[in-house]
Amino acid sequence: MNEYAPLRLHVPEPTGRPGCQTDFSYLRLNDAGKVRKPPVDVEAADTADIAYSLIRVLDDKGNALGPWAEDISPEILRQGMRTMLKTRLFDSRMVVAQRQKKMSFYMQSLGEEAIGSGQAMALNRTDMCFPTYRQQSILMARDVSLVEMICQLLSNERDPLKGRQLPIMYSVREAGFFTISGNLATQFVQAVGWAMASAIKGDTKIASAWIGDGATAESDFHTALTFAHVYRAPVILNVVNNQWAISTFQAIAGGESTTFAGRGVGCGIASLRVDGNDFIAVYAASRWAAERARRGLGPSLIEWVTYRAGPHSTSDDPSKYRPADDWNHFPLGDPIARLKQHLIAIGHWSEEEHQAVTAELEAEIIKAQKEAEQYGTLAGGQMPSPASMFEDVYKEMPEHLRRQRQELGI
Repeated sequence: MNEYAPLRLHVPEPTGRPGCQTDFSYLRLNDAGKVRKPPVDVEAADTADIAYSLIRVLDDKGNALGPWAEDISPEILRQGMRTMLKTRLFDSRMVVAQRQKKMSFYMQSLGEEAIGSGQAMALNRTDMCFPTYRQQSILMARDVSLVEMICQLLSNERDPLKGRQLPIMYSVREAGFFTISGNLATQFVQAVGWAMASAIKGDTKIASAWIGDGATAESDFHTALTFAHVYRAPVILNVVNNQWAISTFQAIAGGESTTFAGRGVGCGIASLRVDGNDFIAVYAASRWAAERARRGLGPSLIEWVTYRAGPHSTSDDPSKYRPADDWNHFPLGDPIARLKQHLIAIGHWSEEEHQAVTAELEAEIIKAQKEAEQYGTLAGGQMPSPASMFEDVYKEMPEHLRRQRQELGI
């Protein structure tokens, strides 16, 4: 007689479906200010407790608590607020422009603005970021031209990438923003390789890589962790756990009974798990990891716990796979509202200033959009010249391409 029951596979299920309320108890939350801040030269194994905790600074009343709140000036917080506001306003207008058929596609970062903003401000402009398609806040923090960004979205005749990338897949080398890869997870190995090259050259620049929770299931993620650990690459490995990979809940990628930060510890990498909707925690954790990398102490992996408040893209309808009001119940709140509450509490912001800055930034974005649209929109048909397809591929154009170009009369 067989003493065992038939084996069954476990298939993770989302904690909330359309028509019901999500149970967010799986998030493993800690009270603000309770998680310790280790020295930057800590051994990777000694960060295991932090990889399974959650670094938080701001409490529900807007107070900044604990060791991660130290030495962050009000000027940094005000700049962070402006950057997050600018990102959200830009996203909102670009979604409208896509609906007006001025561009083919758009992906917003609603609810995730603190992560790119805070880390970009903690890094040097010469450090290289290897982002995904939801870190436009890095470009906002580094004051990249809105006109050029919008021209790329519109794929018009002034598109700096000449229509060769999907909208939102920017490339701004002078701002330390590496070309966005449409293939998931490849930016992780690219960043580790770039960081290794920086160390080989004896440079002082570090790299920052970004990935979503779903893409951690890709083999490139694991390859990057191995190389980063073995060679002590000066890189920050960011996992943005926004709970949803397109329509797939984060548990499908392995986040159900463990944390994504825990994978870093297992690979010998110092790892942190951070409240991604707390700007102060984001800035402090990013500064800690950057200092570790710059001192030659090796890589850090940071899991940012946040929530994708909007659709995956303008092609997505999230109401088909999750409750429509999910973001309203997410326990980590809205990053802009939380920082605003704190700044008002310490006397460095006000409702009046919030409205004035919002109006100022909106006017700046509208002005940039009008200028960019003069060079064409998707609906208007003003595209880069067909001649551009022959450019920027070979240093010296081969004869057969030269003939083809001549035959086209361009």
